[in-house]
Amino acid sequence: MKELEKKYSHLDVEKDKYQMWLDQDLFKAEMDDKKPAYSIVIPPPNVTGKLHLGHAWDGSLQDLLIRFKKLNGFDTVWIPGMDHAGIATQAKVEERLREQNISRYDLGRENFIEKVWEWKEEYALTIRSQWAKLGLSLDYSKEKFTYSEELNKIVNHVFVNMYEKGLIYKGKRIINWDPKQKTALSNIEVIYKETQGGMYHFKYILSDNPNEFLQVATTRPETMFGDVCLVVNPNDERYTKYVGKTVINPSNQALMPVIADEYVEIDFGTGVMKCTPAHDINDFELGLKHNLEQINVMNDDATMNEKALEFNGLDRFEARKKLIEKLTNQGTFIKKEEITHQVGYSERSNAIVEPFISDQWFVKMDTLAKQVLDLQNSKDAINFFPNRFNETLNKWMENSHDWTISRQLWWGHQIPAWYNNETKEVYVGTNPPKDEQNWTRDQDVLDTWFSSAFWPFATMDWNPESQSEMMKRYFPVSTMVTGYDIIFFWVARMVFQSLEFTDSKPFKDVLIHGLIRDSEGRKMSKSLGNGVDPMDVIETYGADSLRYFLLTNSSPGQDLRYSEEKLTSTWNFINKIWNASRFVMMNIEKIPTNQEFDAVFDTVSGEKNQIDLWILNKLSETQKQVKEAIDKYEFTIAGKALYNFIWDDYCSWYIELAKAQVGENSLLNDKEKEFSKLTLGFVLKNILIMLHPFMPFVTEEIYQSFDLESSILKERWLEKDYSAKVEVIKPIFDIISALREFRASQNIKNSISLNAHLNLSKSAFKTVLESSINYIQMFIEKMVNCNLNIDQINESEFTSLPVNDYFLDIPNKDFFDKEKVLIETKEKIEELSKEIERSEKMLSNENFLKRAASDKVEEEKRKYEDYKKQYEILKEKLNELN
Repeated sequence: MKELEKKYSHLDVEKDKYQMWLDQDLFKAEMDDKKPAYSIVIPPPNVTGKLHLGHAWDGSLQDLLIRFKKLNGFDTVWIPGMDHAGIATQAKVEERLREQNISRYDLGRENFIEKVWEWKEEYALTIRSQWAKLGLSLDYSKEKFTYSEELNKIVNHVFVNMYEKGLIYKGKRIINWDPKQKTALSNIEVIYKETQGGMYHFKYILSDNPNEFLQVATTRPETMFGDVCLVVNPNDERYTKYVGKTVINPSNQALMPVIADEYVEIDFGTGVMKCTPAHDINDFELGLKHNLEQINVMNDDATMNEKALEFNGLDRFEARKKLIEKLTNQGTFIKKEEITHQVGYSERSNAIVEPFISDQWFVKMDTLAKQVLDLQNSKDAINFFPNRFNETLNKWMENSHDWTISRQLWWGHQIPAWYNNETKEVYVGTNPPKDEQNWTRDQDVLDTWFSSAFWPFATMDWNPESQSEMMKRYFPVSTMVTGYDIIFFWVARMVFQSLEFTDSKPFKDVLIHGLIRDSEGRKMSKSLGNGVDPMDVIETYGADSLRYFLLTNSSPGQDLRYSEEKLTSTWNFINKIWNASRFVMMNIEKIPTNQEFDAVFDTVSGEKNQIDLWILNKLSETQKQVKEAIDKYEFTIAGKALYNFIWDDYCSWYIELAKAQVGENSLLNDKEKEFSKLTLGFVLKNILIMLHPFMPFVTEEIYQSFDLESSILKERWLEKDYSAKVEVIKPIFDIISALREFRASQNIKNSISLNAHLNLSKSAFKTVLESSINYIQMFIEKMVNCNLNIDQINESEFTSLPVNDYFLDIPNKDFFDKEKVLIETKEKIEELSKEIERSEKMLSNENFLKRAASDKVEEEKRKYEDYKKQYEILKEKLNELN
């Protein structure tokens, strides 16, 4: 066998392993129908930059599952891919161009898209190199990109199909608008922040009585030009008399009706609400209900349009200031209240998002949402881990709104719709109209979430005409791993699109994880400067340490706190495994295959190999625990079982006990010694197999020294149960533990040999101990330097240690140095005498008693009493010694 380096170095260990796995095609799908299939598709990271710690966590979870299933005999595939991330990537490229004083309009659409492709290729290489650093077992031969030609065909087919079914339509509705990027946004691209603002109060004067007005408050006065009515609750007795009357809009003097609707809360604010259907989502819905006019008062860059009269062309916030000045002079402005409220910002441009009525493409959600709800109420429901997120999905589907899918961008899937230049007729198709020169194509692109909703089946080479081999073999996807923050934005959409186009759920299980927070529990962000680059962690601690930390420190669905201390502890754990492996390999000739080991195992009686049978028993128990936990996605439980078995059972106990088994004074014959050596190596090999999904690099490195398979990934999870009856092991552990504790409490050096006599008068272990005394003594002598006797003690002075239902009687002369104890006792009595004298002086000092704090005086009195008690006890001990 190859000898391991003396010191564990994660940098050396993790070097070149990934390329070795790729060279052996270990990550490629086998398409072997003799094996059960297991598939995962990666949540595609955006090609906007480097992977963050959340990606490392998500990837480690998936890699654990793939390696675990492969070791358990599954035909596995993990399909990689990346997301073109429309608005995010376009924003990044535009930012780079601005540094060169270039805008996308200078380049034009085609040339700009070429620049974005250059960006994509650059960051795709970075992402792949990071996947390699993490050790992700991805089948690169099947890698996909959400903006590839292949995906574009699927996108166009799906769009056209849904349009023809009436599931996609174009219309004017309120959407989230980024006035800087000049595009619609999805809800997930809007970040809400606590922002200082104002609540502005105005008079809306009744048209038939200039002395009477209704008071209305708003945080966005600039939208008043789009007001179409005031709304009050029909049950609000203060305002029922005004319903049906008209008021004057203070911003533009337009007459507006007062209407009644129960939407308005009587106890909120003044109880009177202004309705602006073109600039507020709730007002928009109210407008549809009451057939109200939709007046848009802004341009797409959030400057005011002609509806704002003299403020036409001004920025919305500048117009706000000017309008308040005007209405103050006019006498219709009442007051401003300083408030802190939640304001939506564009995730990419940081512009304040404007609710904006716009002509957009939408997905009609009612029938699609019903499909999801029906699935989750059926026997074929997708399994969520933890299960509570199934309810989250259902609630979102029960309250879903039509989905805005068009984006005013250049980077992305251009909508397959054309408008006739003369008739304005709309044509939607996978191919352009025959007389294309008479048509103009829609310039908008589709929301990135639209194309990523097909990801589970698009990655399986799906086409609408015939079922691909990949679809037959690996679909539905076995497990989807993702965060709880995108259950609605991605998971739900994958479900209804898969049901719609494949007549199948997209995946069987969904494993939900949380967010990674810093050590103080805060969300990691650029603004806080508390983000952690996973590549820096790998440089310092290694990928194995990072992976094991991420995998074993959070339950499904829960957030995880980053901890340098735990990373250090994990590195130490790996170092422990490394050193244990070095010891084993230096003391045995070979690591057996399963067949070689079983051939010897079946010939061993076990009478003198109880320690070996015990560790094999523990190995079987641990493998069952770990397998069961991983199958339930309880990786923290699996990690704990592994840690306890490796650190406590194997390293702390078995290796030390095995030294006695194979050492010079062993009672074992050559055949039994050979079995012990084989067991040392066999258990180590299976520890590495169990650990491999958590720590792929170091387990491969150690395994490579064994001269077995070309990779540990070609091994198999142990299926044989080595459970056995091992009666003698408990007394051995109990006696060693009792003697270790006794030595520690009495400060007895390990070099001092002890004699212990077993007092077994009424013990249930009497037969076992008496029949195996020589075997047990072999370990007691080696590990705690004690000679164990079965005969009764003859000494008059001895100490009895209780062990279970029997005692260890140890002669005092073995460890008790009377002269030394006399000297130490006298010295302690002298120290206490001085302390008692000092304390008496303080407590008899009137100045101390008057000036010192009462708690300090009480503390001194307590000390004085303690000193006296200790003094009396030691005096008695001294008399006994004399």
